[in-house]
Amino acid sequence: MYSQFTIANSLPSIPNALNYQKCLIVGNYLMIFSLFVVTSSIMINFAVDELFAIAVQISAHIATIIFAALLKIGYVLRCIALHGFGKRNF
Repeated sequence: MYSQFTIANSLPSIPNALNYQKCLIVGNYLMIFSLFVVTSSIMINFAVDELFAIAVQISAHIATIIFAALLKIGYVLRCIALHGFGKRNF
């Protein structure tokens, strides 16, 4: 079986199983990191905006767009890896 966050000791006997495993790990970590940054930047932009300078708020707005896109890329990487491992339901 494959692991979600580390390289598994025994991988399925399919072609490119190690590459799919790496793709799954990168996708999972990218999604976690991006979700954290997007959540933080939304908090900076809307919840506690009076505590931050305008330059920080502008940076947080830009970071929201960029890291939301990276979140989607992480999900696509995860879907590619799971499809390679034979999963059909995401």
